Amino acid sequence: MAAMVLAATRLLRGSGSWGRSRLRFGAPAYRQFSSGGAYPSVPLSSPLPGVPKPVFATADGQEKFETKVTTLENGLRVASQNKFGQFCTVGILINSGSRYEAKYLSGIAHFLEKLAFSSTDRFGSKDEILLTLEKHGGICDCQTSRDTTMYAVSADSKGLDTVVGLLADVVLHPRLTDEEIELARMAVRFELEDLSMRPDPEPLLTEMIHELERDMSSVSLGPTPFPELTHIMIGLESCSFLEGDFLPFAVLNMMMGGGGSFSAGGPGKGMFTRLYLNVLNRHHWMYNATSYHHSYEDTGLLCIHASADPRQVREMVEIITREFVLMAGTVDVVELERAKTQLTSMLMMNLEARPVIFEDVGRQVLATRSRKLPHELCALIRDVKPEDVKRVASAMLRRKPAVAALGDLSDLPAYEHVQAALANKDGRLPRTYRLFR
Repeated sequence: MAAMVLAATRLLRGSGSWGRSRLRFGAPAYRQFSSGGAYPSVPLSSPLPGVPKPVFATADGQEKFETKVTTLENGLRVASQNKFGQFCTVGILINSGSRYEAKYLSGIAHFLEKLAFSSTDRFGSKDEILLTLEKHGGICDCQTSRDTTMYAVSADSKGLDTVVGLLADVVLHPRLTDEEIELARMAVRFELEDLSMRPDPEPLLTEMIHELERDMSSVSLGPTPFPELTHIMIGLESCSFLEGDFLPFAVLNMMMGGGGSFSAGGPGKGMFTRLYLNVLNRHHWMYNATSYHHSYEDTGLLCIHASADPRQVREMVEIITREFVLMAGTVDVVELERAKTQLTSMLMMNLEARPVIFEDVGRQVLATRSRKLPHELCALIRDVKPEDVKRVASAMLRRKPAVAALGDLSDLPAYEHVQAALANKDGRLPRTYRLFR
C-alpha cells in the first residue's frame, strides 16, 4: 500500500519524464538542438550564430552536360555524356533495322535481337557473359527497331574496360550456333502466338500500316482474330526527325492524345485530349481511339487507331477522318500550351533514367553527329505556335492516306472514299445508297 501511495505521489509531482512533459508549468526551457528554439530572437531569414556557413551546389553552365563526340581513325564515332553516380551505361548503336530486310526471309533483325549476348569467340555461352557482368553488377540488353539495332550494358564504372571488350566481342564475333538459333526460333514463335492472342491489335495494325508506306493505295484487309470488334488504323505521312517540322508534329500528336486517348497523368493527357473530348466522350459505342506518331530518318507517320462494333465501322471511320481534317483548323491556345507542357514533362522525366539518356545520345549522334541538350529541345517546344501546327497538318492532309484494318470488314468504306473524306472540308465520307443489304 505504501508503495502505491509513493508512486501516485511521484506522478502528481511530475518526478518522472512523462510527468515533467505533461504537468510542468511556467516558462519553457530551450533545448540545445531544437529547431530554432535555442535562438528565439533570430529570424528565419538570418544565419544562426555559431553555425558554419552552408555551401550550396551551383550550376556551372551546360558545358559539363554536353555530349562529346569523338571520331576514331576507323570512322567509328564515340559519344560520351557525363552522369553522376558510380554506374555507367555503354553500348553500340548500328544504323540498321527491320526496314532494311528483304521481303523474303524477313524477321532477321528480330532473330539477331534474340541471339544477342550468346556465345562468342571469347565466351563459351550466355551464362559466361552474364557471370562476367555480375562481377561488376552489370545487366545487358539488345533492342532492334525499324531503323536501328542497339546493344547496351549498364555496370559499375570500375568495370568499364571489361564491358567495352565484352560488347566488342558480342557484336563482332558471335558464334550463332545451331542450338542458339533453334532457341531463338522457339522464342520468336512464342511471341507470335502470344501476339495473336492479345486483345490489343495495335502492334499488328502498326506493322500492317508500315507495310503500306511505299504503296499507300489500297486497304490492307488483314486476318480476323478479333470478330467481336473491328479495328481500323488510318495514317498520313508526317516528316522525319531531322526536319524542322518534327516538333510541331510531336505537339500535334500530344494534342490528339499523345499515344493514349485516356490515361492518368499531367497536363495534356486524359480528358483534355481531342480524342477523348470529341470522340470517346461523345460516342459511347467506340471502344478505343488512340493517336501515334512514328518518325524516322527519312519520313514519318501520324496515325489514329480506333475500335468499335462491326456494325458501326462506317461511322467510326467518318469520325476519325473528321478528326484528321480538324487538325488543320483553329488551334486553341490553351490546348496548345497544355500539349507543349505535357511534351516537355514527358521529355524531362524520361531523361532521368540512364538507359534512356544513352539511347537519346546514341540516336541523335547516329542521325545528326551531334546532340541537342534537353534545355535546347524544351526551348524549341515552347516556340511552337498555333500556325505551325495548322501548317504541318494542312501539308499532311494533302498526302495519300494508308489504311489498315482487322476484324469484320463487311461495312468498311472503300479506300477511295476514305481518301475523299480526308480531302473534304468536313471530313465526311461520300454518301452511298443500297437497295438491298
